[in-house]
Amino acid sequence: MSEAAQTLNAQTAGEAVPRLLLGADEPEPVGVREARGQSRVLVICDHAANRMPAALASLGVEPQRLQQHIAWDPGALGVARGLAELLDATLVFGRYSRLAADLNRAPEDSSAVPGISDGVLIPGNLGLSAQQRAERIRALHDPYHAYIARHLAAAHRSGIWPVLVSVHSFTPRVSGISRPWQAGVLWDKDSRIAIRLLQDLRQAGVLVGDNEPYSGRHTADYTLDRHAEGNGLAHAALELRQDCIANAGTQYIWAERLAGILRPILDDERLYGVHHSFGDAV
Repeated sequence: MSEAAQTLNAQTAGEAVPRLLLGADEPEPVGVREARGQSRVLVICDHAANRMPAALASLGVEPQRLQQHIAWDPGALGVARGLAELLDATLVFGRYSRLAADLNRAPEDSSAVPGISDGVLIPGNLGLSAQQRAERIRALHDPYHAYIARHLAAAHRSGIWPVLVSVHSFTPRVSGISRPWQAGVLWDKDSRIAIRLLQDLRQAGVLVGDNEPYSGRHTADYTLDRHAEGNGLAHAALELRQDCIANAGTQYIWAERLAGILRPILDDERLYGVHHSFGDAV
C-alpha cells in the first residue's frame, strides 16, 4: 500500500475525512486501485459514477436522467480500470455523481455544484446557501483532490514524477449534431504525450479529435490543471465516445488498444521529469 493510501486510511479511521454529507454506511468519496509495483503512471477518472449521497436523494432529477451524461461519464470507469490494470498504474476515481459535486471544476466555480446541466435543471442544487454549497465541496470534492495531491507528494519524496492520464467519455450527439470522433485527446501547453498519442491513434485507424469534442485549454479541466499542469507533470486527457464503450467488453477492448499505444510512449524517460514553464525537463 502506498504512503498516500496509508494516509487516507488513517484519516478515514480518525474521521478526518469530512463526512458531513455522507452516512456512516456510505462509501468514501475517493475510490483507489493501487498499482502492484512502483508505477510511474496515475490514471484518474473524475466522473466515474452516478451514485448520489442518500441525503441528497436524486436532487429532484428524474431517475432516467441519472443514467445519462449529465450525471457521470458512462463507460469511462471501465476503460480506466482496464487501462490501470494493463499499465500496472494506480487508479483514482470519484464515487459520486458530478451533479452532487463536479470534481473536474474549480471549487469556486458555479458549475462545481451545477444548477443546470446540459439544459436540465437540477432542482436540489438551486438556492443553496453558501454553507450548503461548501458542505458539498468539503465532503466530496476536497477529499478527492487531497488524495491525488498526497499520492503525488509521496511519489515525489520517492524520486518519482508520475505521468497523469485522465479518462472521460462524451455523447455521440449533442444538440442533434453527430460527433464523428471515436476518441479525443485533450491538452494545453504540455504536448509531450498528446502529440504522439494523436499520431499513434490515427495510425491505428482511430478517428481521433485534437482537443475535440472539448478543449484542454478550457477552464473546465480543473483536475489536470491543478495536479499535472500546475506541477509540471506530463499528462493527457482521453475522451471516448460513449457508444464505443457501451459495455464491459468494448470498454476492455478500448483499454487494451489504449494501453498498447501508450506503452511505447510511456517508455520515454524524458516524460518523468518536471517541466518548468514547459521547457526542458529536469
